[in-house]
Amino acid sequence: MKMSRIAAVGTVAASAVLVLSAPAFAHVSVAPEGVAAKGGYATVNFKVPNEMDDASTNKLEVSFPADHPLASVMTQPVPGWTAKVTKSKLDKPLEIHGEKIDEAVTKVTWTADAKGGIKPGTFQKFPVSLGQLPEDTDELVFKAVQTYDNKEVVRWIEPQQKGQEEPEHPAPALALTAASDDHHGGGAADDAKADTKDAKTEAAADSSDGTDTTARVLGIVGIVVGVAGVAFGVLAGRRRVTG
Repeated sequence: MKMSRIAAVGTVAASAVLVLSAPAFAHVSVAPEGVAAKGGYATVNFKVPNEMDDASTNKLEVSFPADHPLASVMTQPVPGWTAKVTKSKLDKPLEIHGEKIDEAVTKVTWTADAKGGIKPGTFQKFPVSLGQLPEDTDELVFKAVQTYDNKEVVRWIEPQQKGQEEPEHPAPALALTAASDDHHGGGAADDAKADTKDAKTEAAADSSDGTDTTARVLGIVGIVVGVAGVAFGVLAGRRRVTG
């Protein structure tokens, strides 16, 4: 009897854990492939799970942050989906690599083909290359709108407030790491270092080849001298015997 009660309690507890943890896996999220360093470029994936049992996701709209506009945004083809990139004029032009940029991407919309979409119990990743990442913030917050083929729409647009519980429909947030020297566009200094290293390697190789050649020549000379000495000794011995 006691064992039955314990088993029942355990089952209820396990079910409660699954129910409480399920929403955490149903969010539209964004994560970098590797790192997303401030001032650099990164490839990120918008991960979209299907949280419906009887409908498929057939459209995703991702709005990019207006307070930190991104001039370069490129989508990677996703089989079964068509991507549309929307740009808008900037109130304040950006300066990237010495050039002024007066427009930036404000939205990317993915639409599934007639027979495509994200089926129940599955998820889809949408890769995007973006940059130049801002240097004056620790994260970029996007707003995502997920549409199902039954016309239901879920808006993942609520920002996470520090020290507060996660909202019901949190907006995807991309954490940025500290700026590094090896992000996109390392510069002439890196090329110079590489050239110097190559030159030193070639010089060392040439020196090694020269040393090997000298050793070989001296070895051959030594063998010739040795053979000559032996021949001289034999001839001298014969002369003594003859005399």
